[in-house]
Amino acid sequence: MTIPLLEVRGVDKSFGPVQVLHDVAFSAYAGEVTALVGDNGAGKSTLVKCVGGIHPIDAGQIFSDGREVQISGPRDAGELGIEIVYQDLALCDNLDIVQNMFLGRERRSGLVLDEDTMEEMAARTLSGLSVRTVKSIRQQVSSLSGGQRQTVAIAKAVLWNSRVVILDEPTAALGVAQTAQVLELVRRLADQGLAVVLISHNMNDVFAVSDRIAALYLGRMAAQVRTADVTHAQVVELITAGRSGELGIVP
Repeated sequence: MTIPLLEVRGVDKSFGPVQVLHDVAFSAYAGEVTALVGDNGAGKSTLVKCVGGIHPIDAGQIFSDGREVQISGPRDAGELGIEIVYQDLALCDNLDIVQNMFLGRERRSGLVLDEDTMEEMAARTLSGLSVRTVKSIRQQVSSLSGGQRQTVAIAKAVLWNSRVVILDEPTAALGVAQTAQVLELVRRLADQGLAVVLISHNMNDVFAVSDRIAALYLGRMAAQVRTADVTHAQVVELITAGRSGELGIVP
């Protein structure tokens, strides 16, 4: 088996007296989509924020490409090629696509913004992802549909030579056609060699696009399995009970 691009081992995280993560292990591999599933409160967002440098871990190890790393903040995660697209997308409606993609990381030529370079890089990134639904990269984000906004947020994440892209509920509140476009883009990211982590409550999306499924139950990793080896019903049982037959947390 190849070395995971991202791996956590034995991660604990508490907020005051409440322990949210218990000895969690998780891996994400290059060229694969790993679905991170679990009920509300299972610890999915906390795990992602620990990997993204927003929350420090209390115990455990984080590995990038087999090498143990310390992630003290989002900048450390970014330097390791870890980018997270949160559910709120963090896009500014009053800015255009290029301005959003380079927000806080603007390219300059002397004292002025290097608009030509930023436009070229944005266009190349969108083209590389085979995005054809955006009419102009100078469109204001306020004029975009939900699916187009999600596409811009994902393109923004992969613009910076990212190797691991974590997507938090990317199809929430999208229609059928827009969901299909976003899932196609998710699959394309993995096919380009990135490790993609997909957080989703939608089992149809999970089975349509993922290679592996990691199920959290009450802050513990119930199982991490290949998608082809489990059924829809087994995954639901792992999410709701932490166990399905011989699979899952030992009582």
